Amino acid sequence: MLTVLVDYESGNLHSAEKAFQRMAAETGAGDVLVSSRPEDVARADRIVLPGDGAFPACRRALLAVPGLFDAIEEAVTAKGRPFLGICIGMQMLATRGMEYQETPGFGWIAGEVVKITPADPRLKVPHMGWNDLVIDRSHPLLDGIATGEHAYFVHSYHFRVADPADRLAHVDYAGDITAIVGRGNVVGTQFHPEKSQATGLRLIANFLRWRP
Repeated sequence: MLTVLVDYESGNLHSAEKAFQRMAAETGAGDVLVSSRPEDVARADRIVLPGDGAFPACRRALLAVPGLFDAIEEAVTAKGRPFLGICIGMQMLATRGMEYQETPGFGWIAGEVVKITPADPRLKVPHMGWNDLVIDRSHPLLDGIATGEHAYFVHSYHFRVADPADRLAHVDYAGDITAIVGRGNVVGTQFHPEKSQATGLRLIANFLRWRP
């Protein structure tokens, strides 16, 4: 069993690698590899796409690695391999992102990524720090995770899903902010599970055990 964390120079790979390695050891989920090689993605049993920064820059960086996105798309959409997007890696699942400019996403989960606009102007953007999850629907990724548990966020844009059934959890930041999305073999978290202590580690373990 192999889980590949995709390296396209746009993610917080060190802490993510440590968290996934720890939970893979605890759950017997096999090896965790950080790689930018399309051939490694092609043989992966699970794929994780982190992302830090801005949507357009992450999208360009991913497409700049020859064959990498093609390998991800083949593994996920044709072969049904479990996929987890983290932060911008989750946002790129959308139809389009509106950060700085309109940028096409993967189109795997319909919706768009737009600027956070809290109803309370005293709340700052970016949305940064701990927030309480509100579970919208059950999913294997959320086994043992309940409404009120904390996750760590750092972002200025959020994923507005077209179909409410694709939203697994949200948080309140003077308005709903999508926290977790899921459709078929694809899931994504706006927060950083590798920085979210016990809740994040449980979510990682659930992903490593998941059989869509």
